Amino acid sequence: MNTGSEQIDSRHARFELKTLLDTSRMLIESHDLDFVLNNLLLISMGKLFCTKSAILLWNKTEQVYEVSKNKGKTGLFEGQQIYLDLSEKLQKKSIIYSARDNDGTLPGLFEENELCVIFNLRTSAEHIGYLCMGAKANKQEFSDRELEFIENLVNISAVAVSNSILVRQLKNTNLQLDRRIQEIHTLFDLSKEFNANVDLEPILKIFKFALLGQMFIRTFFLLLHRKGSEPELVVHSGMKGTIAPNEMVEMLKLNHTVTRTGDSHRQRFESIEKNGIAALIRLDLQDDVAILGVGKRATNETYEPSDFNFLSSLGNLAMLSIQKTYLLDERIEKERLEEELTIARTIQEKLLPDSINSYDGLDIAASNVSSQQVGGDYYDVIHHDNQLYLAIADVTGKGIPASLLMANLQAMLQVLTPLTESLSYATGKINDIIYHNTPSDKFISFFWGWFDINTDEFHYVNAGHNPPSMLRDGNSKTTILSDGGVLLGAMPTLIPYKSSSIKLVKNDIIVMYTDGVTEAMNEFEEEYGEERLNECIIKNRALDAGGVMDAVLADVKKFTNNNYNDDITMLVLKKD
Repeated sequence: MNTGSEQIDSRHARFELKTLLDTSRMLIESHDLDFVLNNLLLISMGKLFCTKSAILLWNKTEQVYEVSKNKGKTGLFEGQQIYLDLSEKLQKKSIIYSARDNDGTLPGLFEENELCVIFNLRTSAEHIGYLCMGAKANKQEFSDRELEFIENLVNISAVAVSNSILVRQLKNTNLQLDRRIQEIHTLFDLSKEFNANVDLEPILKIFKFALLGQMFIRTFFLLLHRKGSEPELVVHSGMKGTIAPNEMVEMLKLNHTVTRTGDSHRQRFESIEKNGIAALIRLDLQDDVAILGVGKRATNETYEPSDFNFLSSLGNLAMLSIQKTYLLDERIEKERLEEELTIARTIQEKLLPDSINSYDGLDIAASNVSSQQVGGDYYDVIHHDNQLYLAIADVTGKGIPASLLMANLQAMLQVLTPLTESLSYATGKINDIIYHNTPSDKFISFFWGWFDINTDEFHYVNAGHNPPSMLRDGNSKTTILSDGGVLLGAMPTLIPYKSSSIKLVKNDIIVMYTDGVTEAMNEFEEEYGEERLNECIIKNRALDAGGVMDAVLADVKKFTNNNYNDDITMLVLKKD
């Protein structure tokens, strides 16, 4: 026959069993970690008549325990991290009494905070954490039945906690996946917006709004360094002041993809300190480099690695589009310059004689081959009364500046030739005009003369030009026409230019040329030179002026494999 005490114990046992069954059903069905932990604490505290308790969960990532729930004055706070290095013996125990079982590896905070009994929260597969309970409110000892009940409750709750943690991780993973998908969609939409624009301003606006709208970044800058150019601040927002050139250079030296700014960076870069720049992101695209500096987010959220991945992708998209605008501008500018050069070339061709007429007693041939669309070589043939003026010149440099100076020389010759009989005086006047009206690094090598149709005399002045080669009829060697003075534009005319004259007889040949002929190089960087030129003239002396000129040009072309590196101009005279 059962006594009253046994009946009470039986009722308690049935009640506890029902409580465990109901609790297990409730906890296992719930995937809310906070709900599971709260119920575990409240049921345990109610059963043991405790006023304080805490749950420590194991953080696998950081290898520490975190206070996930805390009730009463335990001396702990939720979110606190605690490092435990329990002995293997304590790790295996289901229940640890802080006073009785401590072998020296249990931190003193448990006894100090009166957390007298600790339950190992674990499943069959893993350790999850600890349930820490304070003493009973009435200071009595825990009974075996009470501890057994809590131990069973802990075992049931451990499964629910493990499932809830797994569900939370899955939810976080799904949220991150959703966010990544959203970011991919955003980047895809932004790429379409970037590609739809060819002007820099709307591209920078899209980039600015993306940073503000997607990442809530109000303060930022984009520093770009294009190959062959100085670093420039392409776009910025919310910045106080600007970035000094020396800071730009130093930022571009940062090789890490992401640099979170610290005290050392704030001391090194005034703009980072002044604007609260949180991170610098390096962007590399072909030969160009950019630095994206971002301030703190308006939401005060910290930057995660995934955020930097998004910012890098966004920055590369923007950088690619910015490059596209620069390349387009360069292409337009190049086409504009090519059009202008074509016009300049047409004008320059008009400045040269349209055709070279044959005159009684003198056969003339001329050629101008420019290494660029416009050049600095010049020749002219001007007929005035019984005088035939012939000139050849070479302006230092190439391109448009040289062609402009050449045009000025042509204009002066057209004005002076009908007005002067003194080559020496006219050359001095030309030199002074060029000296006073051109940069100090611009000079003209110049040779000119006039042929008297009545007397067959040729009067000339050489102003620092390659001396023309003269081959007399019957001679086996050439001579040079070198009398004159210094280059045009090198210095004012302090000493008059010397003029000389020679009388031409039948079959005499004079070959005027620019240095593009004699300085033409072959693949071995060997110059064509005066010796080869004179040999070619002598070899082809029987030909007319045009034949001699064509023979020289063909020889130079063969020597250089048709690869001229300078303008080539020739003016050939042969006495009939």
